Amino acid sequence: MLQFRRFTIERPAMKAIPMFTEDSPILGRPTASAERLAMFILARPCGEYTAKDIRTVIVPAYWTLCAEVGIDPTLAVAQMIHETGNLTSFWAARPQRNPAGIGVTGQKQATPPANPAGWAFNTQRQQWEAGVSFATWEHDAIPAHVGRLLAYALAVGAENPVQRAAIQRALRYRPLPLKLRGSAPTLKQLGKAHNPAGQGWASPGTDYGAKIAAIAARIVSGA
Repeated sequence: MLQFRRFTIERPAMKAIPMFTEDSPILGRPTASAERLAMFILARPCGEYTAKDIRTVIVPAYWTLCAEVGIDPTLAVAQMIHETGNLTSFWAARPQRNPAGIGVTGQKQATPPANPAGWAFNTQRQQWEAGVSFATWEHDAIPAHVGRLLAYALAVGAENPVQRAAIQRALRYRPLPLKLRGSAPTLKQLGKAHNPAGQGWASPGTDYGAKIAAIAARIVSGA
């Protein structure tokens, strides 16, 4: 009688794709390369910004600074994409270069403010609006964004020296109430509706963290 040996075909292990949810922590190791981040941005309309701007200035600055302070660059870039419509918004454009609605409080008026510092004339809506403008992306806007995000994630005293310096640098552009320090270790808590301090990066921000997580997942998966 013939006998047949049983054998199994081993399938190559598939590389796990990190899954993000609104409960994902802000702190973490990089989950996407700088090139993948740049490719995701460049695959969509990105306002006045060129491939050179994104590949040699904006994305490298995000990736390097985030990696230094312990934030997953994918999440910071995903927040920037969400806040600026992938760099197409008025506040993202030069000379504002505001990557995440920093200081954009909703205050607006038709006439020039008595003190124009902290204001810009929105040419898309033909009105003056409150918000912070930054001189450069690499040395101002991105450090202000990353350091502020870090301040939300880490309570006072929980930082290492590098993180503390990044937070101090960021909060020179716009202060952060002390009660918000460490109030949002996860994406969900960046929304006022879920922030234990009763404030947050976005108001009401009910699904703010979920939207950032969805963008981050698409970046990593290449969707």
